[in-house]
Amino acid sequence: MCGRFSQERSTSDLAEIFEAEDRVDAPGLRFNVAPTDDAAVVVQRDDHKAITAYRWGLIPHWSESADTGNRMFNARAETIDRNPAFRYAFGKRRCLVPVDAFYEWRRDGKVRTPYAVVRPDGKPLALAGLWAGWKDPESGDVVRSFTILTTGPNESMRPIHNRMPVVIPESAWDQWLDPTLTKPSDLRELRGLLEPAADDEIRIYRVSHRVNNVRNDGPDLVAPVDDADEATADDSDAAAKPDGEPGAEEPTLFPDRALRSTKPA
Repeated sequence: MCGRFSQERSTSDLAEIFEAEDRVDAPGLRFNVAPTDDAAVVVQRDDHKAITAYRWGLIPHWSESADTGNRMFNARAETIDRNPAFRYAFGKRRCLVPVDAFYEWRRDGKVRTPYAVVRPDGKPLALAGLWAGWKDPESGDVVRSFTILTTGPNESMRPIHNRMPVVIPESAWDQWLDPTLTKPSDLRELRGLLEPAADDEIRIYRVSHRVNNVRNDGPDLVAPVDDADEATADDSDAAAKPDGEPGAEEPTLFPDRALRSTKPA
C-alpha cells in the first residue's frame, strides 16, 4: 500500500521537472502527507499539462458522500479495469503523483517500523495515479480527488511490505498522462507499466517513528536513523495509536481534521 508520502519540492520546481504549468504556487516542504489531505498532482487536458492540488482519496462521481474517498487512497493495479470505482478513471483520467519519498511500515510482532523509499539520484518519484471529479449535492462544490495505484513488491520491498506504489518511469510520463489513449489496445499497453520498480531504481532506509503520527511534520521525518538512535530517542510516537494517543504501535493514517471535513478543490 501507500499511506503516506512527502512532497518537499515547491510546485514551481515540479512544474519545471514535468514541463507543466504551475496552478498552485505552493512552497512544498511537506513531509507527512496523509489520505484526505490535498496534494500536488500532474494532470493533462488535451496537450496541456498542469500541476494542481487534489484531495487524496478518490471519490467516484456517483458517490453519495465524500466519505467514500476516505478509504480509497490506493487502487490495486491488477483490478483497475474491473473495479467500477476506478475503471472509468483508468480509461480517461490518469495522473502522476510526484513524491520525494513514500513511507512503508514493516511489521515486527506488534511493532510497525517505518521506512522511507526514495530515488537514489534524489529526483522525485512519479507515482501512477487516477483522478475523479465529484459534485457535493449539498453545496454544489466540485471536489477533485485522486488515488495511487499499487502493485506487488520488488525484491527490495518484499521484506517490508507485500505491496508498493507503481512508479512510472520518466520515459513513460507522457504516455501515462496522454488523455487520448482510451482504446482497449492503448489501455493494455498502459497496464504494462503497472509493474514494480526495478530494485536499483529505489533506495530504502529506516526513519523515525515520529512519522507514525500525522500531526508531526518536518525534515527530520525523512532523515535516516539506526536502531541506536531509535532506542535512545525520547519518542512517544513509537507507541502512538491511530488517534495519536499513547499505547499501541500503529501508524496514524488519517488526520482527524480531514475526517471531519472535505476540502474544496
